[in-house]
Amino acid sequence: MSGGKFLGCWRTELGTLGQVLVLRGFDTPEEMTAERRRALLNANPFNAGSVVSALSMDSYAAFPFLPPVQPHAFGPTYEFRTYRLKPGGLPPTLDGWEEAIEPAREYTAHLVINMYALDGAPRITHIWGFASLEQRAALRAKSYAAGIWPPRGGPEQIIEATSTIALPESYSPLR
Repeated sequence: MSGGKFLGCWRTELGTLGQVLVLRGFDTPEEMTAERRRALLNANPFNAGSVVSALSMDSYAAFPFLPPVQPHAFGPTYEFRTYRLKPGGLPPTLDGWEEAIEPAREYTAHLVINMYALDGAPRITHIWGFASLEQRAALRAKSYAAGIWPPRGGPEQIIEATSTIALPESYSPLR
């Protein structure tokens, strides 16, 4: 049995194909570390047999000013966007996002979560849910045109950006 609170599961549709993305929440850093250790030391960590051919895990903390993830039907189109940041780029990124969330509410209402990495390269990953790619594009264009998005100071911190579109599995709490 795996640990943590199961929040969502998606399969990739655009970007690197053939991946299953899983979002779990943990009450404490110790609980997360114990679960990572359990998965790494197990030949069949999620009871999926030979379906799992590779395993990659990242540790994140949610932006402190955002509400916790709640099961909700945001999708069915989810975007997973990761920005690798310059060293020292996280504080201005956090500040910009905190200022931009409310003015861009029509767009940011689709934000599932934004998180910063606790391991590896400095980076943030945010997950968005939209009814369609068209809705995503229209909301982004409207927010950009109004000058309320992207968050102030954020783009200057980005070294590299990736985006993956994924669809929720039927059993995912986030649909």
